[in-house]
Amino acid sequence: MGKIRADLTYLAKKIIQKISYITIATVTPEGLPWNSPVHTSFDEHYNFYWASWIENIHSKNIETNNNVFLVIYDSTVPAGAGFGVYLKCKAYKLTDEKEITIALKYLYGREGKKSRLAKEFQGNYPRRVYKAVPSKVWVNTDGRVHSNYVDKRVEIQLI
Repeated sequence: MGKIRADLTYLAKKIIQKISYITIATVTPEGLPWNSPVHTSFDEHYNFYWASWIENIHSKNIETNNNVFLVIYDSTVPAGAGFGVYLKCKAYKLTDEKEITIALKYLYGREGKKSRLAKEFQGNYPRRVYKAVPSKVWVNTDGRVHSNYVDKRVEIQLI
């Protein structure tokens, strides 16, 4: 990996650690886009976890089409100085108790809170735990085309 890509990967990891809310883009059965901000955490492989009500539109969309797109963007900086991470993923509703327990440790551990029980995200309970597994990752860079500023994307590897 070249120095520039290594630097971009370093910046991407910093943003992922800093920003706990991400936007999940899903597609409705009618083919319409739907974006939802959710509080997430991640594991050492940069799989992302969140808990959502099963009746939320993004949760229903994942049931019918698990192709999702995540954006983690640092909007805390001045205009023109933002940096974002863009991830093409497959998302899954977790059903295995062990997997749910692990995901909850990441979710609640990120805030230093005691984890909840997996059974609180199964059965008749209203929320489920979801996992997004990235297949491609990009970050934004800037450039010029015919003396005009443009926002470019560069593919990186997180692991």
